[in-house]
Amino acid sequence: MAEILRAFPQTSSKTFSDEASYPYWYSPETGIYQSKHTPVALPTEPFVDAVSYIFSHKHDGVTALIDSSSGVSIPYSQLYSSVKAIASGLHQMGVQQGDVVLISLPNSIIFPIIFLGVLSIGAIVAPMNPVSNPLEIKKQTKDCKVKFAFTTPEKVDQVSKALNLPAIPVSENITPGSIFHKIISSDPNLAPKPRISQEDTAAIMFSSGTTGACKGVVLTHRNFISMVALFVRFESSQYSFTPSKNVYIAVLPMFHIFGLAQFVTGLLSLGTTIVVMKKFNPDEMVKAISKYGVTHFPVVPPLITALTKKAKSMDVKKGNFLRSLKQVSSGAAPLTTKLIQELVQALPHVDFIQGYGMTETTAVATRGYNTKDLKNYTSVGLLAPNSEAKVVDFVSGATMPPGGVGELWLRSPGVMNGYLNNIKETMSTVDTEGWLHTGDIVYFDQDGYLYVIDRLKEVIKYKGFQISPADLESVLMSHPEVADAAVTAVTDEEAGEIPVAFVVRKKGSELSEESLMDFVSTKVSPYKKVRKVCFTNSVPRSAAGKIIRRELKMILPSRL
Repeated sequence: MAEILRAFPQTSSKTFSDEASYPYWYSPETGIYQSKHTPVALPTEPFVDAVSYIFSHKHDGVTALIDSSSGVSIPYSQLYSSVKAIASGLHQMGVQQGDVVLISLPNSIIFPIIFLGVLSIGAIVAPMNPVSNPLEIKKQTKDCKVKFAFTTPEKVDQVSKALNLPAIPVSENITPGSIFHKIISSDPNLAPKPRISQEDTAAIMFSSGTTGACKGVVLTHRNFISMVALFVRFESSQYSFTPSKNVYIAVLPMFHIFGLAQFVTGLLSLGTTIVVMKKFNPDEMVKAISKYGVTHFPVVPPLITALTKKAKSMDVKKGNFLRSLKQVSSGAAPLTTKLIQELVQALPHVDFIQGYGMTETTAVATRGYNTKDLKNYTSVGLLAPNSEAKVVDFVSGATMPPGGVGELWLRSPGVMNGYLNNIKETMSTVDTEGWLHTGDIVYFDQDGYLYVIDRLKEVIKYKGFQISPADLESVLMSHPEVADAAVTAVTDEEAGEIPVAFVVRKKGSELSEESLMDFVSTKVSPYKKVRKVCFTNSVPRSAAGKIIRRELKMILPSRL
């Protein structure tokens, strides 16, 4: 693991000669890292729901949501009444407190209103990727007992058959007289006012399943309140930007915890304007940023690649394109150093930060923070307020001090209530003391910044040595003819496992397997060399940009 540390340099040269010199935010006795931030006061009353909490905050925001292509918008003056109208309509349709409502929709200015409307009557939202096929819908919702569903007109029949219940079509143009038109046109004053506890379930989020079977993550109203307070609102408070003057562009999917935290809940409590893109298109993205004066762009790695390419092609320094951008924040998946460097060089006027969070922590974990004296681009940031962490050696079980590598354990108000109807998985993930075992290999530096190295379950064990796929992917991506790369383990009779690289060559490249393996071998220890290279047209990734390693082996050539 020493080589991994060298590959991810620390931001400070400080070392600790004895326990007495450890920083105040780390306890050598307990092995616990405390947040360096001052704790944030959260509601203590037992009956507070997430929607009431979001709308309890005063601001001077004018426009809440704008459709990037049509320009149709929803002002803040109408937002809450629209949410209550949805709540009223659902109530009249028979949706009751505790019922599960499936939302299988692409990004739209309607999505947040439906989501908050469902939550406000004490019903439970189950957001799902709108491209899910009938088999996936059945599999993911089999334990949810869905009572109601919203989807796109073209998916209505699929969803209805999969769930054996009527599905309500939702389109950009709301047709007068349609079922959804009747729901959203309901009298907001007739919306029910249920007694909702902070501990009541608010949503069932489906985990990406990149390291196993897809699981339903049960999140409570308390989890959502923590997400809004400790992630979105706290991050905003760290900057001099006026929240109601900020303009965010929503390209990240709203059904994913990252997009949900930002565009469906947190930013609406600040009065921020959100420009919504239904589907990502690089050219349309640039037009939207310019047209609406977008200041903030939350992204995942594939979006950074697209943004960087557009910035380079447009020569941002000489024109006004993208000049409104103040910050780009990345999360949900690892970034290579090369990609970070290219972005910072292409957009030197933009503040770039990374963050770390999980569906299981309701996105609450760490966020980057750059100062005048410290530009820390490779770290995922500092622990969120009210949060604690441990770094646990995955062999001995010992807790590791700053600089020590191990599995990240987290404890915060954002930690999930458990996996739906899966006690075994819940108990193996969240222990009796409330620590969530993330499965991510990390270390904290001497300034309290966190670095994510790899997934514990994805470490390749070659002849007893441990190899990080992310470490090799970073090396591969540094080759000038490599457009994308992923590494996974393949069983080998002699070595146990060998690292195999899946590589997308840049257009026009004739890069060979032998030359690429030679390139990697000059940059890593002998045991870490790539043993095979498979050239492919694309690397399978989730909606959040994470490499889906289990699918890599499906495209292995027979010779392996």
